[in-house]
Amino acid sequence: MNDTNEMTLVEHLTELRKRIIWVLVVFVLALIVGFYYASPVIEYLKSNPLAGGVPLKSFHPSDALRVYMQFAFVIGAVVTLPVALYHIWAFVSPGLRVQERRATLYFIPAAFCLFIIGIVFGYWVIFPMIIQFLAGLTTDIGADPNYGIAQYFSFLFNMVVPFGFLFEMPILVMFLTRLRIINPMRLAKMRRIAYLVLAVVAALLTPPDFLSDIMVMIPLLLLYEISIMLSRIVYRKQLKEDEEWQKSYESEAEVNPT
Repeated sequence: MNDTNEMTLVEHLTELRKRIIWVLVVFVLALIVGFYYASPVIEYLKSNPLAGGVPLKSFHPSDALRVYMQFAFVIGAVVTLPVALYHIWAFVSPGLRVQERRATLYFIPAAFCLFIIGIVFGYWVIFPMIIQFLAGLTTDIGADPNYGIAQYFSFLFNMVVPFGFLFEMPILVMFLTRLRIINPMRLAKMRRIAYLVLAVVAALLTPPDFLSDIMVMIPLLLLYEISIMLSRIVYRKQLKEDEEWQKSYESEAEVNPT
C-alpha cells in the first residue's frame, strides 16, 4: 500500500515536471519570436501620441538590447500564458468531476482575454494619465521631460503588466470556486479586507492624487464584486450537481442493494 502511494506521488511529480518543461520550451520559442517582432512593436509605441509624445534618449550603449529583451520577454509571456493555463488545468483536472472538468476548460480562453483587456486598460487609461502627471511635475521644476528609452519602457511595463494580472481576478475566483477552495460566502465576508487591499494597490499604481486613485480603484472594486457574483453562480451550479449526484447515487443503491 505504501509503495503504491509512493509510486503515485512519483508519477504526479513526473507529470508536473513534464508539463513545466513543455511550458518552458514554448516560452523559449515565444521569446525568440518576441525578439524578432519587438522592433515593430517598439516603433508603434514610440510613434503613438497616446502618452504625449515624450522624446526618448539612449543613455547607455546597452539600452537598445535591454529594451529588445524586455519586449521579447513580455511578448513571450503573453504567448505562453494560455499554454501554461492549459497545463495547469490538465494537471488538476483528473481530480475533478466530468462536469467540473468541462466547465473549467472554458476558463483558459476567458483568462487570456481578461489578461489582454487588463493590459489594454493599463496602457490606454492608466499609463497616459500617469506619464502626463509626471511630465507636468518635471516641467514645473524647470526640467525637460526627456526620458531614457530603457527607463521609459521599464516604467511602461511596470505600470501596464500588473493590470493584466489584476483583471484575472474573476476567472481565478471562478476556478477556485470550482475546485471548492473558496465560496461566495467567504468572499463576501472578506469584502472589507479585499477593498482595503485593492485601495492600497490602486494607490501604489497611480500618481499621488485622489482622482487617479479613484479612477483605478473603481474598476478593481467592480472586478471584485463581479468575482463574487460569478462565484455565486458557480457555487449554485455545484449545489445542483451535488444534489443530482446524490439522487443518482441513492437510485443506484436502491436498484443494486448490497
